[in-house]
Amino acid sequence: MKAILGRKIGMTELFDGKTGEAVAVTVIEAGPCLVVRTKSVETDGYDACVVGYGAERKKPLKPHIGEFKKRNLESRRMLREFRGTPPEGVKPGDDIGVSIFKVGDSVDVIGKTKGRGTTGVMKRWNFHGAPGSHGTEKRHRTPGSIGSNTDPGRTIPGKKLAGRYGDERVTIQNLRIVQVDPENRLLAVSGAIPGPRSGLVLVQRAVKARISRSAAPSAGVSDAGRVRAGEAKS
Repeated sequence: MKAILGRKIGMTELFDGKTGEAVAVTVIEAGPCLVVRTKSVETDGYDACVVGYGAERKKPLKPHIGEFKKRNLESRRMLREFRGTPPEGVKPGDDIGVSIFKVGDSVDVIGKTKGRGTTGVMKRWNFHGAPGSHGTEKRHRTPGSIGSNTDPGRTIPGKKLAGRYGDERVTIQNLRIVQVDPENRLLAVSGAIPGPRSGLVLVQRAVKARISRSAAPSAGVSDAGRVRAGEAKS
């Protein structure tokens, strides 16, 4: 298990010291996450780690009060459970910080997108819209026909229509850790992540991490074969 909770600060750019290229990054203020409880296959049927994050509300929730009081820990605003084997030596009362990641790690970032309210099909689903001329009158942004023929004679479920857009849980996969700052509890992640500034995000080890081609050569093809193929193309 390699995961941490944090809040999105915003986007900026960093320069690669080797190539000099500017890399667009999102800065995340992550942790510290207080370990509240650890679970194991023997006692709970699966391995997991329950952590708390953030300053507690002015009026704490009663279930939260009991959960932390039971273990003599300082209350936190939210509780989250991370599935997987907890890091070795981690016990209730410990803190998990950004140092669990290192530069170059591939991570998945989970967050909630910005809520945009009720929108039409062009903004929500990228519909093309009706023609701008040739007799089109006051129907430029409509979805067009939504029904079907006599059989089945109804609108098929799942049809893309106008409605609520945004405020959804979204995962951005295979982002790269560009910089780690344990002193200020900051992570710089390449690319954009979902959610507004100060939005809660979960950073975890990538589920589908990319494998470089150099690290995994094609099976059954020798180096000599690749050279000959390249010479043949040239």
